[in-house]
Amino acid sequence: MTYLVTGATGNVGRQVVEQLRRDGHSVRALTRDPASARLPEDVEVVRGDLTRPETLTDALDGVSGVHLIGFSGDDYAPLETAAEVVERVARAGVRRATVLKGVQGEPVEEALQATDLEWTFVQPVEFMSNALDWAGAIRSGGEVREPFPEALSAMVHEGDIGAVIAAALTQDGHHGRTYLLTGPEALTKPDKVRILGEAIGRDLRYVELTEQQARERWAAEGYAPETIDFFVWVHGDPPEEGYTVVPTVEKVLGRPARTFAEWAAEHAADFR
Repeated sequence: MTYLVTGATGNVGRQVVEQLRRDGHSVRALTRDPASARLPEDVEVVRGDLTRPETLTDALDGVSGVHLIGFSGDDYAPLETAAEVVERVARAGVRRATVLKGVQGEPVEEALQATDLEWTFVQPVEFMSNALDWAGAIRSGGEVREPFPEALSAMVHEGDIGAVIAAALTQDGHHGRTYLLTGPEALTKPDKVRILGEAIGRDLRYVELTEQQARERWAAEGYAPETIDFFVWVHGDPPEEGYTVVPTVEKVLGRPARTFAEWAAEHAADFR
């Protein structure tokens, strides 16, 4: 069987591709720019764009399952072409679909629910890979400057997200489910900095920024006011599901979710 992965060059998409490969499945990866995909040679890389559904015809040929993303572009706006994309997926004879839920991913989900496809929605909380945003500051100065030191996050390993998606695509028993995914623990930013320091063998410093200092930094980095307001909300007053540990990963995969310490050890070279 062949499985099509959209968003295949993203943090999660690459993990879905890799897990499907490890499980011995044939993988087709959809990307806007195949030349820069940098995927394994045994992955069939095809050109396509979810915002242009007419480009999907060849990519969907012979596919039994497809992983979709519910947003378009780097701004994570809802996918306006969702209905046509899903119509083409259903018309191609695809049996199963998974969706990586974005902040505003409802159009794809609603379109899938109106079909006969077996669907599974996957909603991860904060990715552990977000910590890579600190890599430059840690390498150069050994410190992380962030606001809201008390806020908790049950961040999840992107490899666990990919493994759950691959399981839902290839195994029975996941139709109609929405899987909220977290890691095995809720951590503060100082916790994360300490764990990263342990992974690289250095004493790292956490420097607390006030909300105003954080707003000024984000504005200087070019973020729009509404985006900055979103950052303040999600980091300063995160929703309960963002810091409440749930056992979904273990229930689906039969093994515990990976810890941030494991992630930090895997990525230690990025912070040295």
